[in-house]
Amino acid sequence: MDAGAEAPRSASRARRAPRRRPDLSLLEERIGHRFADHGLLTRALTHVSAASGAGSYQRLEFLGDRVLGLAVADGLYAALPRADEGDLSRRLSGLVRRESCAAVAAAWDVGTHLHLGGGEVHGGGRHNAAILADVCEAILGAIFLDAGYAAAKAVIDRAFAAGDQTEGTRSRDPKSALQEWAQGKGWPTPTYAVVERAGPDHAPSFRIEARVAGVEPGLGVGGSKRLAEQEAARALLIREGLWADDAAAAQE
Repeated sequence: MDAGAEAPRSASRARRAPRRRPDLSLLEERIGHRFADHGLLTRALTHVSAASGAGSYQRLEFLGDRVLGLAVADGLYAALPRADEGDLSRRLSGLVRRESCAAVAAAWDVGTHLHLGGGEVHGGGRHNAAILADVCEAILGAIFLDAGYAAAKAVIDRAFAAGDQTEGTRSRDPKSALQEWAQGKGWPTPTYAVVERAGPDHAPSFRIEARVAGVEPGLGVGGSKRLAEQEAARALLIREGLWADDAAAAQE
């Protein structure tokens, strides 16, 4: 066989080589939990389209949703001793909503570690906000099974800032916080502008600017306009020193 015939075959084999998965230890560092049972983390990262004998993340998602709600309620109850039931419920809803879970998963860079079927990969599943939100909850459920409630709550407190509430803080919602800041300065209400839309209709990606008069815009990226707006508002608040940069804090 001549070298010319061998070269195309080698190239073909290279194209068929399986995608190398990133080291899960990097993900564990970002999450802030080392798993004793890595099978739990693997299952939490497995979409139903790629599930085999180990199963998908769906059952862990169910459990993690309940663990998240309890941990955030626990944190709010302790941090706000004078808040009434209505205020606590409103804050709880703001912290545990789907957009918040997707943002946490994106901050952990979960997408690069997902086990997806071919259709989901080509459809942009690694950046799909709904999938990211589900996986975030599944990871929390996996931590609960791996090490118990205290370990899960520690991760949740860091990622969702449930224990970082104060009586003087109306909301941990970045858009609301940005609006309150602008109003306190006597400035117009912040506006949001789509600067780029990419991806297919079923899995879009938006780049959005949060704009406040006299201040450099903040840029956010997300799988929905609402999520990208939240991230843009967060970016602006972090730059102005009004919001804790959770990623930077985690590295200290």
